[in-house]
Amino acid sequence: MITITPPRKITKLLLFILLILTTAISNATDLAGLLSGIVGQPIFKKSDLYTTDDDVVITAYDNIRLQANIFQPTTGEAHYPAIIFINSWGMNEYEYLTEAAVFAENGYIVLSYETRGFGHSEGQISTAGPEDLDDVSAVIDYLEANTNVDSERIGIAGISYGSGISLLSAASESRIAAVAAMSTWGSLTESLYGQQTPRLIWGGLLTGLGYLTGNPSDEIAQNYLGLLKQERIDEITEWADIRSPLTYVEQLNQRQVPIYISNNFGDNLFQANSVLSLFNALSVPKHLDLNQGTHAIAEVLAMGNTEHHVWSNVHDWFDYWLKDIDNGVIDKPQVEMEVKFADYDTFENWPSTNVSDNTWYLHEKELDGDGDIKTSPYHPWWPKIDRFYGSLDTLATSGIPILSYITEDFLDLPIISNMNFISTIHAIRWESDWLTEKTSLRGIPKIHINLTPSASDVMLVAYLYDVDFTGTARLITHAPYTLVDASAHSKIAIDIELGATAYDVPAGHYIALVIDTVDLLYSQPSSSFYHIDINYQGDQQNTLTLPIKD
Repeated sequence: MITITPPRKITKLLLFILLILTTAISNATDLAGLLSGIVGQPIFKKSDLYTTDDDVVITAYDNIRLQANIFQPTTGEAHYPAIIFINSWGMNEYEYLTEAAVFAENGYIVLSYETRGFGHSEGQISTAGPEDLDDVSAVIDYLEANTNVDSERIGIAGISYGSGISLLSAASESRIAAVAAMSTWGSLTESLYGQQTPRLIWGGLLTGLGYLTGNPSDEIAQNYLGLLKQERIDEITEWADIRSPLTYVEQLNQRQVPIYISNNFGDNLFQANSVLSLFNALSVPKHLDLNQGTHAIAEVLAMGNTEHHVWSNVHDWFDYWLKDIDNGVIDKPQVEMEVKFADYDTFENWPSTNVSDNTWYLHEKELDGDGDIKTSPYHPWWPKIDRFYGSLDTLATSGIPILSYITEDFLDLPIISNMNFISTIHAIRWESDWLTEKTSLRGIPKIHINLTPSASDVMLVAYLYDVDFTGTARLITHAPYTLVDASAHSKIAIDIELGATAYDVPAGHYIALVIDTVDLLYSQPSSSFYHIDINYQGDQQNTLTLPIKD
Protein backbone atom coordinates (compact mmCIF):
# COMPACT_ATOMS: atom_id res chain seq x y z
CA MET A 1 0.00 0.00 0.00
CA ILE A 2 1.29 3.48 -0.89
CA THR A 3 1.01 5.98 1.91
CA ILE A 4 0.46 9.60 0.89
CA THR A 5 1.08 12.28 3.48
CA PRO A 6 0.15 15.71 2.07
CA PRO A 7 0.09 18.78 4.33
CA ARG A 8 -2.41 18.51 7.18
CA LYS A 9 -4.89 21.19 6.07
CA ILE A 10 -4.86 20.02 2.45
CA THR A 11 -5.42 16.47 3.68
CA LYS A 12 -8.49 17.55 5.63
CA LEU A 13 -9.89 19.36 2.62
CA LEU A 14 -9.37 16.36 0.36
CA LEU A 15 -10.93 14.06 2.92
CA PHE A 16 -13.98 16.29 3.17
CA ILE A 17 -14.48 16.25 -0.58
CA LEU A 18 -14.06 12.48 -0.50
CA LEU A 19 -16.59 12.25 2.32
CA ILE A 20 -19.20 14.12 0.30
CA LEU A 21 -18.56 12.02 -2.81
CA THR A 22 -18.86 8.75 -0.92
CA THR A 23 -22.01 9.33 1.14
CA ALA A 24 -23.95 7.29 -1.41
CA ILE A 25 -21.80 4.20 -0.96
CA SER A 26 -24.05 1.65 0.67
CA ASN A 27 -21.32 -0.82 1.62
CA ALA A 28 -19.70 1.05 4.52
CA THR A 29 -16.96 -1.54 4.95
CA ASP A 30 -15.69 -0.64 1.49
CA LEU A 31 -15.92 3.03 2.44
CA ALA A 32 -13.80 2.37 5.51
CA GLY A 33 -11.24 0.61 3.33
CA LEU A 34 -11.21 3.46 0.84
CA LEU A 35 -10.59 6.02 3.57
CA SER A 36 -7.91 3.79 5.04
CA GLY A 37 -6.06 3.79 1.76
CA ILE A 38 -6.18 7.57 1.48
CA VAL A 39 -4.89 8.31 4.97
CA GLY A 40 -2.36 5.49 4.92
CA GLN A 41 -3.61 3.64 8.01
CA PRO A 42 -6.61 1.57 9.08
CA ILE A 43 -9.78 3.50 9.77
CA PHE A 44 -9.55 2.35 13.39
CA LYS A 45 -6.81 0.78 15.45
CA LYS A 46 -7.25 -2.85 16.47
CA SER A 47 -6.43 -3.73 20.04
CA ASP A 48 -6.49 -6.61 22.49
CA LEU A 49 -8.35 -4.27 24.88
CA TYR A 50 -11.67 -4.70 23.07
CA THR A 51 -13.66 -6.90 20.73
CA THR A 52 -15.86 -5.76 17.85
CA ASP A 53 -19.11 -7.10 16.43
CA ASP A 54 -20.42 -5.75 13.13
CA ASP A 55 -23.51 -7.99 13.02
CA VAL A 56 -25.66 -6.23 15.61
CA VAL A 57 -29.33 -5.86 14.72
CA ILE A 58 -31.65 -4.00 17.10
CA THR A 59 -35.41 -4.46 16.87
CA ALA A 60 -37.33 -1.23 17.42
CA TYR A 61 -40.74 -0.88 19.09
CA ASP A 62 -42.52 -1.32 15.72
CA ASN A 63 -40.31 -4.27 14.63
CA ILE A 64 -38.16 -2.09 12.38
CA ARG A 65 -34.62 -3.51 12.35
CA LEU A 66 -31.75 -1.09 12.98
CA GLN A 67 -28.21 -1.95 11.93
CA ALA A 68 -25.42 -1.39 14.46
CA ASN A 69 -21.92 -2.33 15.53
CA ILE A 70 -20.44 -2.62 18.98
CA PHE A 71 -17.02 -2.37 20.65
CA GLN A 72 -16.71 -4.08 24.05
CA PRO A 73 -13.75 -3.87 26.46
CA THR A 74 -11.98 -7.10 27.43
CA THR A 75 -10.38 -5.97 30.69
CA GLY A 76 -12.65 -8.11 32.85
CA GLU A 77 -14.62 -5.44 34.71
CA ALA A 78 -18.02 -6.40 36.07
CA HIS A 79 -19.68 -3.41 34.41
CA TYR A 80 -18.64 -0.72 31.96
CA PRO A 81 -19.92 2.73 31.06
CA ALA A 82 -21.32 2.99 27.55
CA ILE A 83 -21.54 5.53 24.76
CA ILE A 84 -24.14 5.41 22.01
CA PHE A 85 -23.19 7.12 18.74
CA ILE A 86 -25.94 8.18 16.30
CA ASN A 87 -25.20 8.79 12.61
CA SER A 88 -25.18 12.14 10.86
CA TRP A 89 -27.67 12.80 8.06
CA GLY A 90 -26.73 10.71 5.05
CA MET A 91 -24.19 8.63 7.00
CA ASN A 92 -24.46 5.19 8.59
CA GLU A 93 -23.32 3.01 11.48
CA TYR A 94 -19.64 3.14 10.51
CA GLU A 95 -19.26 6.89 10.82
CA TYR A 96 -17.67 6.75 14.29
CA LEU A 97 -15.35 3.74 13.97
CA THR A 98 -12.19 5.66 14.87
CA GLU A 99 -13.77 7.27 17.93
CA ALA A 100 -15.41 4.02 19.00
CA ALA A 101 -11.98 2.35 19.06
CA VAL A 102 -10.46 5.13 21.16
CA PHE A 103 -13.29 5.05 23.69
CA ALA A 104 -13.33 1.25 23.83
CA GLU A 105 -9.60 1.17 24.49
CA ASN A 106 -10.31 3.43 27.45
CA GLY A 107 -12.90 1.13 28.96
CA TYR A 108 -16.21 2.08 27.32
CA ILE A 109 -18.77 -0.09 25.60
CA VAL A 110 -19.46 1.78 22.36
CA LEU A 111 -22.51 1.07 20.22
CA SER A 112 -23.00 2.92 16.93
CA TYR A 113 -26.22 2.52 14.99
CA GLU A 114 -27.77 3.98 11.89
CA THR A 115 -31.15 5.60 12.35
CA ARG A 116 -34.27 4.30 10.69
CA GLY A 117 -34.40 4.95 6.97
CA PHE A 118 -30.64 5.36 6.50
CA GLY A 119 -28.15 2.81 5.17
CA HIS A 120 -29.40 -0.73 5.79
CA SER A 121 -31.73 0.17 8.65
CA GLU A 122 -35.36 -0.42 7.82
CA GLY A 123 -38.23 2.06 7.89
CA GLN A 124 -38.47 5.65 6.74
CA ILE A 125 -36.40 8.63 7.83
CA SER A 126 -38.24 10.30 10.70
CA THR A 127 -36.09 13.47 10.86
CA ALA A 128 -35.49 13.29 14.63
CA GLY A 129 -39.16 12.63 15.24
CA PRO A 130 -40.81 10.60 18.00
CA GLU A 131 -39.95 7.32 16.25
CA ASP A 132 -36.24 8.14 16.48
CA LEU A 133 -36.52 8.81 20.20
CA ASP A 134 -38.26 5.48 20.76
CA ASP A 135 -35.41 3.86 18.82
CA VAL A 136 -32.87 5.29 21.28
CA SER A 137 -34.74 3.56 24.10
CA ALA A 138 -34.66 0.32 22.12
CA VAL A 139 -30.88 0.68 21.72
CA ILE A 140 -30.47 1.11 25.48
CA ASP A 141 -32.69 -1.93 26.03
CA TYR A 142 -30.33 -3.90 23.77
CA LEU A 143 -27.29 -2.79 25.76
CA GLU A 144 -28.90 -3.82 29.04
CA ALA A 145 -29.97 -7.20 27.67
CA ASN A 146 -26.77 -8.13 25.81
CA THR A 147 -23.80 -6.45 27.51
CA ASN A 148 -22.44 -5.86 30.99
CA VAL A 149 -23.27 -2.16 30.80
CA ASP A 150 -23.62 0.00 33.87
CA SER A 151 -27.14 1.35 33.27
CA GLU A 152 -26.48 4.45 35.31
CA ARG A 153 -23.49 5.44 33.19
CA ILE A 154 -24.76 5.65 29.62
CA GLY A 155 -23.75 8.58 27.42
CA ILE A 156 -25.12 9.53 24.02
CA ALA A 157 -23.41 11.50 21.27
CA GLY A 158 -23.57 12.45 17.63
CA ILE A 159 -22.69 14.97 14.98
CA SER A 160 -25.40 16.99 13.22
CA TYR A 161 -28.48 14.74 12.88
CA GLY A 162 -27.18 12.43 15.59
CA SER A 163 -26.59 15.35 17.94
CA GLY A 164 -30.17 16.55 17.72
CA ILE A 165 -31.55 13.09 18.41
CA SER A 166 -29.14 12.86 21.37
CA LEU A 167 -30.46 16.08 22.92
CA LEU A 168 -34.09 15.25 22.25
CA SER A 169 -33.69 11.77 23.73
CA ALA A 170 -32.00 13.11 26.85
CA ALA A 171 -35.12 15.13 27.64
CA SER A 172 -37.23 12.01 28.12
CA GLU A 173 -34.99 8.93 28.45
CA SER A 174 -34.03 8.65 32.12
CA ARG A 175 -31.16 6.20 31.45
CA ILE A 176 -29.09 8.81 29.57
CA ALA A 177 -26.50 10.20 31.98
CA ALA A 178 -24.50 12.58 29.73
CA VAL A 179 -24.70 14.10 26.24
CA ALA A 180 -22.20 15.34 23.66
CA ALA A 181 -23.97 17.17 20.82
CA MET A 182 -21.71 18.37 17.99
CA SER A 183 -22.80 20.67 15.13
CA THR A 184 -26.21 20.61 16.69
CA TRP A 185 -29.28 22.80 16.52
CA GLY A 186 -31.38 24.61 19.09
CA SER A 187 -34.40 25.36 16.90
CA LEU A 188 -35.00 23.39 13.71
CA THR A 189 -37.48 26.08 12.67
CA GLU A 190 -34.81 28.78 12.90
CA SER A 191 -32.32 26.53 11.10
CA LEU A 192 -34.56 25.92 8.10
CA TYR A 193 -36.54 29.18 8.04
CA GLY A 194 -34.79 31.71 10.25
CA GLN A 195 -36.04 35.28 9.83
CA GLN A 196 -38.65 33.92 7.39
CA THR A 197 -36.00 32.93 4.86
CA PRO A 198 -35.83 29.39 3.40
CA ARG A 199 -32.33 27.89 3.24
CA LEU A 200 -31.96 27.08 -0.44
CA ILE A 201 -28.55 25.37 -0.65
CA TRP A 202 -28.52 23.53 2.67
CA GLY A 203 -32.18 22.56 2.46
CA GLY A 204 -31.70 21.21 -1.05
CA LEU A 205 -28.52 19.36 -0.04
CA LEU A 206 -30.19 17.65 2.92
CA THR A 207 -33.29 16.74 0.97
CA GLY A 208 -31.19 15.35 -1.88
CA LEU A 209 -28.90 13.38 0.46
CA GLY A 210 -31.96 11.94 2.16
CA TYR A 211 -33.14 10.45 -1.15
CA LEU A 212 -29.63 9.46 -2.20
CA THR A 213 -28.65 7.61 0.96
CA GLY A 214 -31.90 6.60 2.59
CA ASN A 215 -35.64 6.14 2.49
CA PRO A 216 -37.19 9.51 3.35
CA SER A 217 -40.80 10.00 4.33
CA ASP A 218 -42.86 12.11 1.95
CA GLU A 219 -43.06 14.95 4.44
CA ILE A 220 -39.35 15.81 4.01
CA ALA A 221 -39.66 16.93 0.38
CA GLN A 222 -43.14 18.33 0.95
CA ASN A 223 -41.96 20.51 3.80
CA TYR A 224 -38.87 21.70 1.94
CA LEU A 225 -40.94 22.69 -1.09
CA GLY A 226 -43.49 24.32 1.22
CA LEU A 227 -40.78 26.53 2.70
CA LEU A 228 -39.47 27.48 -0.74
CA LYS A 229 -42.99 28.46 -1.81
CA GLN A 230 -43.71 30.18 1.53
CA GLU A 231 -46.73 27.89 1.98
CA ARG A 232 -48.04 25.88 4.97
CA ILE A 233 -45.61 27.75 7.23
CA ASP A 234 -47.63 27.23 10.42
CA GLU A 235 -47.89 23.49 9.77
CA ILE A 236 -44.19 23.14 8.98
CA THR A 237 -43.24 25.22 12.02
CA GLU A 238 -45.25 22.88 14.25
CA TRP A 239 -43.49 19.89 12.67
CA ALA A 240 -40.06 21.49 13.18
CA ASP A 241 -40.74 22.63 16.75
CA ILE A 242 -41.42 19.03 17.78
CA ARG A 243 -37.88 18.31 16.57
CA SER A 244 -36.24 21.28 18.35
CA PRO A 245 -34.32 20.81 21.62
CA LEU A 246 -35.39 24.32 22.67
CA THR A 247 -38.93 22.97 22.96
CA TYR A 248 -37.79 20.57 25.70
CA VAL A 249 -35.59 22.82 27.83
CA GLU A 250 -37.86 22.38 30.86
CA GLN A 251 -37.51 18.59 30.70
CA LEU A 252 -33.73 18.78 30.21
CA ASN A 253 -33.40 21.14 33.16
CA GLN A 254 -35.59 18.92 35.30
CA ARG A 255 -33.42 15.91 34.51
CA GLN A 256 -30.19 17.87 35.06
CA VAL A 257 -28.41 15.76 32.45
CA PRO A 258 -24.91 17.17 31.74
CA ILE A 259 -24.69 18.51 28.18
CA TYR A 260 -21.65 19.32 26.05
CA ILE A 261 -22.39 21.29 22.87
CA SER A 262 -20.20 22.31 19.95
CA ASN A 263 -21.16 24.41 16.96
CA ASN A 264 -19.45 26.48 14.27
CA PHE A 265 -19.70 30.19 13.51
CA GLY A 266 -19.69 29.46 9.78
CA ASP A 267 -22.50 26.92 10.05
CA ASN A 268 -25.16 28.20 7.66
CA LEU A 269 -27.34 25.17 8.37
CA PHE A 270 -27.54 25.04 12.17
CA GLN A 271 -26.62 28.62 12.94
CA ALA A 272 -24.95 29.41 16.24
CA ASN A 273 -27.70 31.85 17.23
CA SER A 274 -30.28 29.24 18.19
CA VAL A 275 -27.56 27.13 19.83
CA LEU A 276 -26.71 30.11 22.04
CA SER A 277 -30.42 30.43 22.88
CA LEU A 278 -30.49 26.77 23.87
CA PHE A 279 -27.31 27.05 25.91
CA ASN A 280 -28.58 30.14 27.73
CA ALA A 281 -31.87 28.42 28.60
CA LEU A 282 -30.20 25.32 30.06
CA SER A 283 -29.57 25.22 33.80
CA VAL A 284 -27.84 21.82 33.63
CA PRO A 285 -24.08 21.22 33.92
CA LYS A 286 -23.00 22.44 30.50
CA HIS A 287 -20.15 23.48 28.23
CA LEU A 288 -20.23 25.19 24.81
CA ASP A 289 -17.54 25.29 22.13
CA LEU A 290 -18.09 27.69 19.24
CA ASN A 291 -15.53 27.03 16.52
CA GLN A 292 -14.76 28.45 13.09
CA GLY A 293 -15.65 26.63 9.90
CA THR A 294 -18.89 25.30 8.55
CA HIS A 295 -21.30 22.54 9.45
CA ALA A 296 -19.83 19.31 10.91
CA ILE A 297 -16.57 19.37 8.95
CA ALA A 298 -14.12 19.82 11.80
CA GLU A 299 -15.87 17.28 14.04
CA VAL A 300 -16.01 14.63 11.29
CA LEU A 301 -12.45 15.03 10.06
CA ALA A 302 -10.95 15.16 13.57
CA MET A 303 -12.40 11.85 14.77
CA GLY A 304 -9.70 9.78 16.39
CA ASN A 305 -7.56 12.83 17.14
CA THR A 306 -7.68 13.08 20.94
CA GLU A 307 -5.79 16.38 20.81
CA HIS A 308 -8.44 18.09 18.72
CA HIS A 309 -10.19 20.80 20.73
CA VAL A 310 -13.72 19.43 20.36
CA TRP A 311 -12.96 15.72 20.68
CA SER A 312 -10.61 16.34 23.61
CA ASN A 313 -13.48 18.06 25.41
CA VAL A 314 -15.89 15.26 24.48
CA HIS A 315 -13.55 12.64 25.97
CA ASP A 316 -13.05 14.71 29.10
CA TRP A 317 -16.81 15.28 29.39
CA PHE A 318 -17.66 11.59 29.31
CA ASP A 319 -14.69 10.63 31.49
CA TYR A 320 -15.84 13.10 34.13
CA TRP A 321 -19.55 12.27 34.12
CA LEU A 322 -19.43 8.53 33.35
CA LYS A 323 -16.14 7.45 34.97
CA ASP A 324 -15.77 10.01 37.77
CA ILE A 325 -12.33 11.07 36.54
CA ASP A 326 -11.44 14.47 37.97
CA ASN A 327 -9.87 15.89 34.78
CA GLY A 328 -10.77 19.54 35.31
CA VAL A 329 -13.34 19.77 32.52
CA ILE A 330 -16.04 20.95 34.92
CA ASP A 331 -13.74 23.75 36.10
CA LYS A 332 -13.19 25.15 32.60
CA PRO A 333 -14.96 28.36 31.55
CA GLN A 334 -18.42 27.39 30.33
CA VAL A 335 -17.97 28.94 26.89
CA GLU A 336 -14.99 28.74 24.53
CA MET A 337 -15.09 30.74 21.28
CA GLU A 338 -12.56 30.32 18.51
CA VAL A 339 -11.79 33.79 17.17
CA LYS A 340 -11.61 33.91 13.38
CA PHE A 341 -7.96 33.65 12.25
CA ALA A 342 -6.88 33.56 15.92
CA ASP A 343 -7.04 31.39 19.04
CA TYR A 344 -9.82 30.60 21.53
CA ASP A 345 -11.38 33.17 23.85
CA THR A 346 -13.11 31.98 27.04
CA PHE A 347 -16.02 33.14 29.14
CA GLU A 348 -17.12 31.93 32.56
CA ASN A 349 -20.76 32.01 31.44
CA TRP A 350 -22.99 33.42 28.75
CA PRO A 351 -24.25 36.09 28.31
CA SER A 352 -20.93 37.43 29.58
CA THR A 353 -20.50 40.50 31.75
CA ASN A 354 -17.32 41.11 29.72
CA VAL A 355 -19.31 41.76 26.53
CA SER A 356 -21.39 44.91 26.09
CA ASP A 357 -23.87 45.85 23.37
CA ASN A 358 -22.69 49.04 21.65
CA THR A 359 -25.29 50.78 19.51
CA TRP A 360 -24.10 52.75 16.50
CA TYR A 361 -26.33 54.84 14.26
CA LEU A 362 -26.78 54.69 10.49
CA HIS A 363 -26.75 58.06 8.71
CA GLU A 364 -28.01 58.72 5.18
CA LYS A 365 -25.91 58.36 2.05
CA GLU A 366 -23.65 61.21 1.03
CA LEU A 367 -22.09 62.19 -2.29
CA ASP A 368 -19.47 59.43 -2.01
CA GLY A 369 -22.24 56.83 -2.29
CA ASP A 370 -22.27 55.43 1.23
CA GLY A 371 -23.82 56.35 4.54
CA ASP A 372 -21.98 56.76 7.79
CA ILE A 373 -21.95 54.66 10.93
CA LYS A 374 -21.72 57.07 13.85
CA THR A 375 -21.87 56.88 17.63
CA SER A 376 -24.41 59.72 17.67
CA PRO A 377 -28.09 59.50 16.63
CA TYR A 378 -29.21 60.99 13.33
CA HIS A 379 -31.83 63.75 13.40
CA PRO A 380 -32.41 65.17 9.89
CA TRP A 381 -34.28 68.46 9.58
CA TRP A 382 -36.90 66.73 7.41
CA PRO A 383 -37.68 63.10 6.51
CA LYS A 384 -35.14 61.58 4.10
CA ILE A 385 -34.75 58.30 2.24
CA ASP A 386 -32.02 56.18 0.68
CA ARG A 387 -33.32 54.00 -2.16
CA PHE A 388 -31.82 50.82 -3.63
CA TYR A 389 -33.21 48.31 -6.10
CA GLY A 390 -33.77 44.60 -5.55
CA SER A 391 -33.63 41.25 -7.38
CA LEU A 392 -30.07 41.64 -8.70
CA ASP A 393 -26.98 40.44 -6.85
CA THR A 394 -23.94 42.50 -5.95
CA LEU A 395 -20.36 41.76 -4.93
CA ALA A 396 -21.53 41.63 -1.33
CA THR A 397 -21.69 37.87 -0.80
CA SER A 398 -21.49 35.01 1.66
CA GLY A 399 -19.05 33.34 -0.75
CA ILE A 400 -19.23 30.05 -2.60
CA PRO A 401 -21.81 27.98 -0.70
CA ILE A 402 -20.17 25.50 1.70
CA LEU A 403 -16.74 25.67 0.03
CA SER A 404 -15.84 29.22 1.12
CA TYR A 405 -16.25 28.42 4.80
CA ILE A 406 -14.14 25.28 4.45
CA THR A 407 -11.25 27.12 2.79
CA GLU A 408 -11.62 29.97 5.28
CA ASP A 409 -11.17 27.57 8.19
CA PHE A 410 -8.58 25.14 6.81
CA LEU A 411 -6.55 27.52 4.63
CA ASP A 412 -7.16 30.84 6.46
CA LEU A 413 -8.59 32.39 3.29
CA PRO A 414 -11.16 35.04 4.19
CA ILE A 415 -14.35 35.60 2.20
CA ILE A 416 -13.55 38.95 0.59
CA SER A 417 -15.14 41.70 -1.42
CA ASN A 418 -14.21 45.31 -2.09
CA MET A 419 -16.23 48.29 -0.99
CA ASN A 420 -15.23 50.21 -4.12
CA PHE A 421 -17.00 47.71 -6.39
CA ILE A 422 -20.24 47.07 -4.50
CA SER A 423 -23.15 48.57 -6.41
CA THR A 424 -24.78 51.58 -4.81
CA ILE A 425 -27.83 50.99 -7.00
CA HIS A 426 -28.64 47.41 -5.96
CA ALA A 427 -27.24 47.67 -2.45
CA ILE A 428 -26.83 50.19 0.31
CA ARG A 429 -23.80 50.46 2.54
CA TRP A 430 -22.74 52.32 5.63
CA GLU A 431 -19.15 52.77 6.80
CA SER A 432 -17.69 53.66 10.19
CA ASP A 433 -14.74 55.94 10.93
CA TRP A 434 -11.26 54.40 11.12
CA LEU A 435 -10.98 52.39 14.32
CA THR A 436 -8.34 53.69 16.72
CA GLU A 437 -8.07 50.39 18.62
CA LYS A 438 -8.80 46.71 18.09
CA THR A 439 -12.53 45.96 18.32
CA SER A 440 -13.33 42.45 19.56
CA LEU A 441 -16.77 41.25 18.48
CA ARG A 442 -18.19 38.39 20.56
CA GLY A 443 -21.81 37.41 20.08
CA ILE A 444 -24.74 38.41 17.88
CA PRO A 445 -24.69 41.75 15.99
CA LYS A 446 -28.14 43.23 15.44
CA ILE A 447 -29.65 45.71 13.01
CA HIS A 448 -32.78 47.86 13.36
CA ILE A 449 -34.00 49.29 10.05
CA ASN A 450 -36.93 51.53 9.11
CA LEU A 451 -37.89 50.85 5.52
CA THR A 452 -40.58 51.05 2.87
CA PRO A 453 -40.69 48.19 0.31
CA SER A 454 -42.38 48.68 -3.05
CA ALA A 455 -43.47 45.01 -3.07
CA SER A 456 -45.09 42.76 -0.46
CA ASP A 457 -42.47 39.98 -0.69
CA VAL A 458 -38.83 41.03 -0.55
CA MET A 459 -35.59 39.59 0.83
CA LEU A 460 -32.80 41.54 2.47
CA VAL A 461 -29.31 40.14 3.03
CA ALA A 462 -27.12 42.03 5.47
CA TYR A 463 -23.31 41.68 5.51
CA LEU A 464 -20.91 42.98 8.15
CA TYR A 465 -17.37 43.64 6.92
CA ASP A 466 -13.91 44.43 8.24
CA VAL A 467 -12.38 46.84 5.69
CA ASP A 468 -8.78 47.98 5.26
CA PHE A 469 -7.37 51.14 3.60
CA THR A 470 -7.59 49.61 0.10
CA GLY A 471 -11.31 48.93 0.44
CA THR A 472 -10.67 45.18 0.70
CA ALA A 473 -13.49 43.82 2.85
CA ARG A 474 -13.33 40.61 4.87
CA LEU A 475 -16.70 39.13 5.73
CA ILE A 476 -17.33 39.02 9.47
CA THR A 477 -20.87 37.66 9.42
CA HIS A 478 -24.15 37.96 7.56
CA ALA A 479 -27.85 37.05 7.69
CA PRO A 480 -30.97 37.15 5.50
CA TYR A 481 -34.38 38.56 6.37
CA THR A 482 -37.53 38.08 4.27
CA LEU A 483 -40.69 40.14 4.33
CA VAL A 484 -43.69 37.98 3.40
CA ASP A 485 -47.10 39.47 2.64
CA ALA A 486 -45.97 42.86 3.90
CA SER A 487 -47.86 46.04 3.10
CA ALA A 488 -46.23 47.38 -0.04
CA HIS A 489 -45.42 51.10 0.03
CA SER A 490 -46.00 51.19 3.79
CA LYS A 491 -43.37 52.03 6.39
CA ILE A 492 -42.08 49.02 8.32
CA ALA A 493 -39.53 48.63 11.10
CA ILE A 494 -37.63 45.34 11.26
CA ASP A 495 -34.96 43.81 13.47
CA ILE A 496 -32.32 41.58 11.89
CA GLU A 497 -30.05 39.26 13.86
CA LEU A 498 -26.77 38.64 12.09
CA GLY A 499 -25.00 35.35 12.66
CA ALA A 500 -23.10 35.09 15.93
CA THR A 501 -19.40 35.78 15.54
CA ALA A 502 -16.04 35.99 17.27
CA TYR A 503 -13.88 38.38 15.28
CA ASP A 504 -11.21 40.99 16.01
CA VAL A 505 -11.31 44.07 13.77
CA PRO A 506 -7.79 45.55 13.79
CA ALA A 507 -7.03 49.16 14.63
CA GLY A 508 -6.68 51.17 11.44
CA HIS A 509 -9.53 49.32 9.72
CA TYR A 510 -13.20 50.30 9.61
CA ILE A 511 -16.50 48.44 9.84
CA ALA A 512 -18.96 48.40 6.95
CA LEU A 513 -22.57 47.24 6.80
CA VAL A 514 -23.98 46.32 3.38
CA ILE A 515 -27.55 45.29 2.55
CA ASP A 516 -28.60 43.86 -0.80
CA THR A 517 -31.35 41.47 -1.86
CA VAL A 518 -29.76 38.30 -3.32
CA ASP A 519 -27.49 35.55 -2.02
CA LEU A 520 -26.96 32.05 -3.36
CA LEU A 521 -27.58 30.46 0.03
CA TYR A 522 -31.17 31.64 0.28
CA SER A 523 -34.42 31.35 -1.64
CA GLN A 524 -35.86 34.62 -2.94
CA PRO A 525 -39.59 35.12 -2.39
CA SER A 526 -39.99 36.80 -5.78
CA SER A 527 -38.05 37.40 -8.97
CA SER A 528 -39.87 40.64 -9.77
CA PHE A 529 -38.08 43.97 -9.61
CA TYR A 530 -38.71 46.22 -6.65
CA HIS A 531 -37.09 48.95 -4.66
CA ILE A 532 -36.58 49.53 -0.97
CA ASP A 533 -36.42 52.89 0.77
CA ILE A 534 -34.49 53.31 4.02
CA ASN A 535 -36.29 55.96 6.06
CA TYR A 536 -34.60 58.56 8.25
CA GLN A 537 -37.11 60.53 10.27
CA GLY A 538 -37.20 62.12 13.70
CA ASP A 539 -36.49 59.66 16.50
CA GLN A 540 -36.89 56.58 14.26
CA GLN A 541 -33.25 55.60 14.29
CA ASN A 542 -31.60 52.99 12.06
CA THR A 543 -29.02 51.23 14.18
CA LEU A 544 -26.24 48.65 14.22
CA THR A 545 -25.67 47.06 17.62
CA LEU A 546 -22.35 45.28 18.08
CA PRO A 547 -21.42 42.94 20.97
CA ILE A 548 -17.96 44.23 21.92
CA LYS A 549 -15.69 42.63 24.46
CA ASP A 550 -14.54 45.15 27.08
